[in-house]
Amino acid sequence: MVGRLNRTMTGWANYFSLGQVSPAFNVVNRHAVRRFRQWLCRKHKTRHGATVQYPAQSLHDEYGLTRLTRQALGLPSAKA
Repeated sequence: MVGRLNRTMTGWANYFSLGQVSPAFNVVNRHAVRRFRQWLCRKHKTRHGATVQYPAQSLHDEYGLTRLTRQALGLPSAKA
């Protein structure tokens, strides 16, 4: 699941990487963390305390969820 999600997020980031993308990347990162946390709760049948049981940092460190940043892409910006 994480591999598929990472490929989708990285592909989206590469496609839309020109211009001011930091606000959009922040929204996508928050949405991915929330949805991945929901998926983990459904998988492990956890109802309460999902934020405590699956903090965002552990989703990135332990599970390998991609965090979109401008520097991580390594792509040049468009020049006017």
